[in-house]
Amino acid sequence: MPLTIVTYHFVRDLKNSRYPALRGRDLAEFKQQLDYFDNHYKVVDTADVVAAFKGEGELPGNAIWLTFDDGYLEHFTNVMPQLLARRMHGAFFATVNSTVHGELLDVNKAHFIRAAETDPNVIIDEIRAFIDARQDTDGLQPFDAYWREYAKPVRFDNAEIWFIKSVLQHALPPAVRKVLIDELFEKIVSIDQRDFAGELYASPDQLRTMIECGMYIGGHGAKHLRLREFDAAEKEIEVTASLEFLHSLGAPTTDWVMCYPYGESDETYRALLKQNGGALGLTIQAGLVDPAVDDPLLLSRLDTIELPIA
Repeated sequence: MPLTIVTYHFVRDLKNSRYPALRGRDLAEFKQQLDYFDNHYKVVDTADVVAAFKGEGELPGNAIWLTFDDGYLEHFTNVMPQLLARRMHGAFFATVNSTVHGELLDVNKAHFIRAAETDPNVIIDEIRAFIDARQDTDGLQPFDAYWREYAKPVRFDNAEIWFIKSVLQHALPPAVRKVLIDELFEKIVSIDQRDFAGELYASPDQLRTMIECGMYIGGHGAKHLRLREFDAAEKEIEVTASLEFLHSLGAPTTDWVMCYPYGESDETYRALLKQNGGALGLTIQAGLVDPAVDDPLLLSRLDTIELPIA
């Protein structure tokens, strides 16, 4: 029986927020979408999904599983009350370093750089100046080489936005990219990353409360970096750190679920997940899944914007 897995990130009253251009699901639309799901789908619990993939149960027709990435505070304040009001279940995936250590993730720095500066050409000009100034000392390619490779439209983004995302998230060498994204964040968004993180992420106690209210908390790695930036030993640390984090929260640590940062995994990573009691792995590949035939460690999902709200 096919299963729809829908993924959310930001869920907030966007137009009345400090960052109305932030890409996310507006809270009013989220409420509408939940009502739509209530009328057209059967929202299932994480335990039901795990059981189905283990061959220990069957999912109902039109089953849908609601997943929420990155452990944001708004998942606690905005999302959970709406789920509880409808007797719905959600699965939430928080990163260790952001939740426990108050570290602002690079992926979120990139989100808010784009949300704070709505003209992509301004950001692109900053990137051009940064690359031109360091091309001879940091082994960078010319700006035009990066532009030719990454300025292309993709699934949800036009060419300019995909170029910015690529440069800020993976195209440049890690050390240089870190300098660039921190400079842009300080210049465009805020000089205090720790304070910003404190407002962005749910706390461990809030995640524990979510568990007590019937929600599921799963793993999302420690650093939220792309898989290519880890060697074999670091991949093991990512999995074990996630598991230890879940244990500290009182979340399930057998037959648990990993939501891969950026949706990326490889055979080594999946083998480590399985060896450590992981049952399911979530990607960002688009599509429905079938417990009877699909690899439980390579589950596709649909973004909220790919599903109706009414």
